[in-house]
Amino acid sequence: MRPAAVAALALVSASLFAVGAAPGGGPTPPLPARMADTGGGRQLITAVAPNPGSTSGTVTWWSKRNGQWVEAGSAAARFGAKGLVEGAARRQGTNTTPTGLYELPYAFGIKGAPGGTTYRYRAVRQNSWWCQDNDSRRYNRWVEPRPADCRAAESERLIAYTRQYAYAFVIGFNYAEPVRGRGAGIFLHVNGSGATAGCVSVPADAMRRILRWAEPGKRPHLAIGTRSGRTGITRY
Repeated sequence: MRPAAVAALALVSASLFAVGAAPGGGPTPPLPARMADTGGGRQLITAVAPNPGSTSGTVTWWSKRNGQWVEAGSAAARFGAKGLVEGAARRQGTNTTPTGLYELPYAFGIKGAPGGTTYRYRAVRQNSWWCQDNDSRRYNRWVEPRPADCRAAESERLIAYTRQYAYAFVIGFNYAEPVRGRGAGIFLHVNGSGATAGCVSVPADAMRRILRWAEPGKRPHLAIGTRSGRTGITRY
Protein backbone atom coordinates (compact mmCIF):
# COMPACT_ATOMS: atom_id res chain seq x y z
CA MET A 1 0.00 0.00 0.00
CA ARG A 2 1.29 3.47 -0.84
CA PRO A 3 2.47 5.67 2.08
CA ALA A 4 -0.21 8.25 1.31
CA ALA A 5 -2.91 5.59 1.51
CA VAL A 6 -1.51 4.28 4.80
CA ALA A 7 -1.58 7.80 6.26
CA ALA A 8 -5.15 8.32 5.11
CA LEU A 9 -6.25 5.03 6.63
CA ALA A 10 -4.61 5.90 9.93
CA LEU A 11 -6.38 9.26 9.95
CA VAL A 12 -9.77 7.66 9.36
CA SER A 13 -9.16 5.10 12.12
CA ALA A 14 -8.14 7.78 14.58
CA SER A 15 -11.25 9.77 13.74
CA LEU A 16 -13.49 6.79 14.38
CA PHE A 17 -12.03 6.18 17.81
CA ALA A 18 -12.19 9.88 18.64
CA VAL A 19 -15.96 9.93 18.27
CA GLY A 20 -16.38 6.65 20.14
CA ALA A 21 -17.04 4.27 17.28
CA ALA A 22 -16.69 0.64 18.22
CA PRO A 23 -13.74 -1.32 16.77
CA GLY A 24 -14.73 -3.04 13.55
CA GLY A 25 -17.22 -0.34 12.66
CA GLY A 26 -20.03 -1.81 14.79
CA PRO A 27 -22.47 0.24 16.87
CA THR A 28 -21.10 2.00 19.93
CA PRO A 29 -22.05 0.16 23.15
CA PRO A 30 -24.39 2.11 25.46
CA LEU A 31 -22.64 4.35 27.97
CA PRO A 32 -23.02 2.04 31.01
CA ALA A 33 -21.37 -0.80 29.08
CA ARG A 34 -18.31 1.41 28.57
CA MET A 35 -17.97 2.40 32.22
CA ALA A 36 -15.47 0.94 34.67
CA ASP A 37 -18.19 0.38 37.28
CA THR A 38 -21.96 0.82 37.43
CA GLY A 39 -22.51 -0.11 41.06
CA GLY A 40 -23.51 -3.72 40.48
CA GLY A 41 -27.23 -3.05 40.16
CA ARG A 42 -29.72 -3.17 37.31
CA GLN A 43 -30.44 0.56 37.21
CA LEU A 44 -28.09 3.48 36.64
CA ILE A 45 -28.39 7.24 36.24
CA THR A 46 -25.64 9.03 34.33
CA ALA A 47 -25.09 12.78 34.52
CA VAL A 48 -22.70 13.90 31.78
CA ALA A 49 -21.25 17.36 31.11
CA PRO A 50 -19.22 18.28 28.01
CA ASN A 51 -16.19 19.35 30.09
CA PRO A 52 -15.23 20.27 33.69
CA GLY A 53 -16.17 23.92 33.21
CA SER A 54 -19.69 23.15 32.01
CA THR A 55 -22.79 24.07 33.97
CA SER A 56 -25.19 22.05 31.81
CA GLY A 57 -25.36 18.61 30.26
CA THR A 58 -27.58 15.54 30.18
CA VAL A 59 -29.02 13.13 32.73
CA THR A 60 -29.98 9.70 31.41
CA TRP A 61 -31.45 6.80 33.32
CA TRP A 62 -30.81 3.23 32.25
CA SER A 63 -32.22 -0.22 32.97
CA LYS A 64 -30.39 -3.51 32.55
CA ARG A 65 -32.53 -6.05 30.74
CA ASN A 66 -31.34 -9.52 29.78
CA GLY A 67 -27.77 -8.42 30.44
CA GLN A 68 -28.01 -5.33 28.21
CA TRP A 69 -28.26 -1.67 29.23
CA VAL A 70 -31.26 0.11 27.73
CA GLU A 71 -32.03 3.82 27.96
CA ALA A 72 -35.21 4.44 29.97
CA GLY A 73 -35.27 8.24 29.77
CA SER A 74 -33.23 11.38 29.37
CA ALA A 75 -33.42 15.08 30.27
CA ALA A 76 -31.36 18.25 30.15
CA ALA A 77 -29.36 18.76 33.35
CA ARG A 78 -27.63 21.53 35.27
CA PHE A 79 -24.48 21.32 37.34
CA GLY A 80 -22.57 23.54 39.75
CA ALA A 81 -22.00 27.19 38.90
CA LYS A 82 -18.24 26.50 38.94
CA GLY A 83 -18.47 23.29 36.93
CA LEU A 84 -17.38 19.81 37.95
CA VAL A 85 -14.42 18.50 39.95
CA GLU A 86 -13.16 15.08 41.03
CA GLY A 87 -15.19 14.10 44.10
CA ALA A 88 -12.20 13.15 46.25
CA ALA A 89 -10.63 16.57 45.67
CA ARG A 90 -13.77 18.68 46.15
CA ARG A 91 -13.95 21.38 48.82
CA GLN A 92 -17.10 22.68 50.48
CA GLY A 93 -18.45 26.01 49.34
CA THR A 94 -16.84 25.88 45.89
CA ASN A 95 -20.10 25.54 43.91
CA THR A 96 -18.66 22.54 42.07
CA THR A 97 -20.42 19.26 41.34
CA PRO A 98 -18.43 16.20 42.49
CA THR A 99 -17.72 13.58 39.84
CA GLY A 100 -17.80 9.89 40.69
CA LEU A 101 -20.13 6.94 41.19
CA TYR A 102 -22.56 7.24 44.09
CA GLU A 103 -25.34 5.39 45.83
CA LEU A 104 -28.77 6.97 46.27
CA PRO A 105 -29.63 6.48 49.97
CA TYR A 106 -33.20 7.82 49.79
CA ALA A 107 -35.51 10.33 48.15
CA PHE A 108 -37.33 13.25 49.72
CA GLY A 109 -39.55 16.13 48.84
CA ILE A 110 -41.76 19.01 49.87
CA LYS A 111 -44.42 17.53 47.62
CA GLY A 112 -45.71 14.02 48.08
CA ALA A 113 -44.05 11.14 46.29
CA PRO A 114 -45.31 10.72 42.72
CA GLY A 115 -47.72 7.86 42.25
CA GLY A 116 -45.87 4.59 41.71
CA THR A 117 -42.79 5.59 43.73
CA THR A 118 -41.33 2.58 45.60
CA TYR A 119 -38.12 4.21 46.85
CA ARG A 120 -37.94 5.34 50.46
CA TYR A 121 -39.35 8.87 50.35
CA ARG A 122 -39.02 11.27 53.25
CA ALA A 123 -41.43 14.18 53.61
CA VAL A 124 -39.93 17.63 54.20
CA ARG A 125 -41.44 19.36 57.24
CA GLN A 126 -41.15 22.82 58.76
CA ASN A 127 -38.25 21.77 60.99
CA SER A 128 -36.38 19.64 58.44
CA TRP A 129 -32.78 20.76 57.91
CA TRP A 130 -29.67 19.44 56.15
CA CYS A 131 -26.69 20.00 58.43
CA GLN A 132 -23.63 21.39 56.65
CA ASP A 133 -21.85 22.65 59.75
CA ASN A 134 -18.34 21.14 59.80
CA ASP A 135 -18.28 21.33 63.60
CA SER A 136 -21.48 19.36 64.07
CA ARG A 137 -21.72 15.68 64.96
CA ARG A 138 -24.53 15.53 62.39
CA TYR A 139 -22.51 16.89 59.48
CA ASN A 140 -23.98 15.97 56.09
CA ARG A 141 -27.15 14.53 57.57
CA TRP A 142 -30.87 15.31 57.63
CA VAL A 143 -31.69 16.71 61.07
CA GLU A 144 -35.17 17.23 62.48
CA PRO A 145 -35.23 19.38 64.50
CA ARG A 146 -31.89 21.15 64.04
CA PRO A 147 -29.55 20.36 66.95
CA ALA A 148 -27.75 23.09 68.86
CA ASP A 149 -24.34 22.17 67.41
CA CYS A 150 -25.60 22.60 63.84
CA ARG A 151 -25.66 26.31 63.11
CA ALA A 152 -28.51 27.56 60.93
CA ALA A 153 -26.13 29.79 58.99
CA GLU A 154 -24.13 26.70 58.04
CA SER A 155 -27.10 24.54 57.05
CA GLU A 156 -30.11 24.38 54.73
CA ARG A 157 -33.70 24.58 55.89
CA LEU A 158 -35.11 22.26 53.26
CA ILE A 159 -38.62 23.68 53.10
CA ALA A 160 -37.19 27.07 52.09
CA TYR A 161 -36.32 25.65 48.66
CA THR A 162 -39.87 25.08 47.49
CA ARG A 163 -38.96 24.71 43.83
CA GLN A 164 -35.70 22.76 44.01
CA TYR A 165 -36.73 20.34 46.75
CA ALA A 166 -40.22 19.65 45.51
CA TYR A 167 -38.66 16.27 44.65
CA ALA A 168 -35.10 15.13 45.26
CA PHE A 169 -32.70 12.25 45.73
CA VAL A 170 -29.88 12.26 48.27
CA ILE A 171 -26.62 11.60 46.39
CA GLY A 172 -24.24 9.49 48.46
CA PHE A 173 -21.30 11.87 48.00
CA ASN A 174 -19.29 12.16 51.24
CA TYR A 175 -22.16 10.41 52.98
CA ALA A 176 -21.16 7.01 54.37
CA GLU A 177 -18.13 8.37 56.25
CA PRO A 178 -18.30 12.18 55.93
CA VAL A 179 -15.03 14.07 55.61
CA ARG A 180 -15.34 17.57 57.08
CA GLY A 181 -14.75 20.28 54.53
CA ARG A 182 -15.39 18.08 51.50
CA GLY A 183 -19.01 19.02 51.07
CA ALA A 184 -22.53 18.31 52.25
CA GLY A 185 -26.04 18.38 50.87
CA ILE A 186 -25.41 17.15 47.33
CA PHE A 187 -28.68 16.14 45.73
CA LEU A 188 -30.38 15.30 42.45
CA HIS A 189 -33.26 17.76 42.48
CA VAL A 190 -35.61 19.95 40.46
CA ASN A 191 -34.16 22.88 38.51
CA GLY A 192 -33.96 26.26 40.14
CA SER A 193 -33.36 29.50 38.27
CA GLY A 194 -29.89 28.57 37.01
CA ALA A 195 -26.78 26.54 37.77
CA THR A 196 -26.63 24.78 41.13
CA ALA A 197 -24.40 25.17 44.19
CA GLY A 198 -22.93 21.73 43.45
CA CYS A 199 -25.95 19.50 42.96
CA VAL A 200 -27.35 17.99 39.76
CA SER A 201 -30.76 19.30 38.70
CA VAL A 202 -33.35 18.41 36.07
CA PRO A 203 -36.87 19.61 35.19
CA ALA A 204 -39.66 18.67 37.62
CA ASP A 205 -41.25 16.23 35.17
CA ALA A 206 -37.94 14.39 34.80
CA MET A 207 -37.62 14.08 38.59
CA ARG A 208 -41.10 12.58 38.78
CA ARG A 209 -40.25 10.11 36.02
CA ILE A 210 -37.01 9.11 37.73
CA LEU A 211 -38.77 8.59 41.07
CA ARG A 212 -41.38 6.33 39.47
CA TRP A 213 -38.67 4.41 37.59
CA ALA A 214 -36.23 3.85 40.46
CA GLU A 215 -36.57 0.54 42.30
CA PRO A 216 -34.52 -0.04 45.46
CA GLY A 217 -34.26 -3.77 44.71
CA LYS A 218 -32.42 -2.91 41.48
CA ARG A 219 -29.80 -0.89 43.40
CA PRO A 220 -29.68 2.26 41.28
CA HIS A 221 -26.53 4.40 41.38
CA LEU A 222 -25.71 7.82 39.99
CA ALA A 223 -22.54 8.42 37.97
CA ILE A 224 -21.41 12.01 37.39
CA GLY A 225 -18.66 12.93 34.95
CA THR A 226 -17.55 14.55 31.75
CA ARG A 227 -17.39 13.17 28.23
CA SER A 228 -13.65 12.53 28.50
CA GLY A 229 -10.48 13.44 30.37
CA ARG A 230 -9.57 12.99 34.03
CA THR A 231 -13.20 13.31 35.08
CA GLY A 232 -14.51 11.24 32.15
CA ILE A 233 -17.59 9.31 33.20
CA THR A 234 -16.29 6.04 31.75
CA ARG A 235 -13.54 6.10 34.40
CA TYR A 236 -16.08 5.56 37.17
